[in-house]
Amino acid sequence: MAGLQSYVDHRVLLILQDGRAIVGVMAGYDQKSNVVLSDSKERVYSMDEGVEEIPLGLYLVKGDQIVLIGELDEAADKAVDLSTIRAEPLPPIRY
Repeated sequence: MAGLQSYVDHRVLLILQDGRAIVGVMAGYDQKSNVVLSDSKERVYSMDEGVEEIPLGLYLVKGDQIVLIGELDEAADKAVDLSTIRAEPLPPIRY
């Protein structure tokens, strides 16, 4: 849990078990690793068109759905033109 504290008030990328990619500012978390994101957006990847960002606003993610949490370098993220990126959507994680 101490590791999550370093992400509070930073922009992070969450990859979820269903393959979704959520970007937002980590507002907090709890003992079950549930995460609250503010100013969040879902990034939808496609081979046909660029990355679509769907605004989600304040968003709660259950800890058992999170596969990966990583801090984003905001300068590098803003420098990337998401409309030029083509990628297959991530498949759901199966255990």
